[in-house]
Amino acid sequence: MPAGESLVSLRCAPDGHLTDPVHPLRFHGRYPYSAITRRPDYAWPKSRRLAVYVGVNLEHFAFGAGLGPAIGPKSPEPDVLNYSWRDYGNRVGVWRCLELFTQLGIRVAALVNTSLYDYCPEVVEAFVKRGDELIAHGHTNSERQGEMSEASERSLLKYCQERILKESGLKVQGWLSPWISESLATPDLLQETGYSYTLNWCHDDQPVEMKTRDDRGQMDARDFADLIIDNFDEMLEQSRAQPLVMGIALHPYIVGQPYRLRQLRRALQHIVKEKRVWFTTPGAIAKWVGETPGPDTSFFG
Repeated sequence: MPAGESLVSLRCAPDGHLTDPVHPLRFHGRYPYSAITRRPDYAWPKSRRLAVYVGVNLEHFAFGAGLGPAIGPKSPEPDVLNYSWRDYGNRVGVWRCLELFTQLGIRVAALVNTSLYDYCPEVVEAFVKRGDELIAHGHTNSERQGEMSEASERSLLKYCQERILKESGLKVQGWLSPWISESLATPDLLQETGYSYTLNWCHDDQPVEMKTRDDRGQMDARDFADLIIDNFDEMLEQSRAQPLVMGIALHPYIVGQPYRLRQLRRALQHIVKEKRVWFTTPGAIAKWVGETPGPDTSFFG
């Protein structure tokens, strides 16, 4: 089915037969179905089978306006209770996480709202100094890009690229939408504005090539730690059959709380001691797949 048609709800007639779609889209057309057990085999660098990366969401939320996660009861704006714990992430949590990453000697990927350059630029600077990868994460987590016009969305993608290059001297290749919000044109716009990969789609355990319109593709804290460890151990075993990627998404305003940080340390210590793992960043994975003969998958080709 050609790209550009839209995903649809189908509705049944009284006799049980399907009627016409109630929406124009039946299938996104971005990639074909592929069973992971039937794909060509390959390995990561040094013949390793499991690639692991940590993605740290560095986010800023407007005070008294816009979107924002509400862990506490929601109040009319200004919602001081919920704003305050989000802000804890940038004031305290992120610095505790950085200490932990440095102690463990791991490089991470920082997913950056560019409004942080206006609010707390020293946070982004700390990741740049460590040599971490920067990934564009919109301008603010107070808005959804899926609600924008195509022209506004294109401007946002270009602005974030240019702002990160200006402030940090780095040309970003990756994108994660605030709230994982996309329009029907987002993958096309990402490719057209120079991004190499997106982290929005969570439909697979390997990098997947996505078709674009110009035909080029690319809990409780203890329970959370147990989830990471169990997921890692199981994927390590699964990776005997095919190479896999495991991503760990973190928000400093959540995992930076002391009792959660202790459990995060436990989980990461479990992972970094395993020598069969390629501990890396999303950009390095996308680059390796794109440049290595054998794998037929990449993000934007």
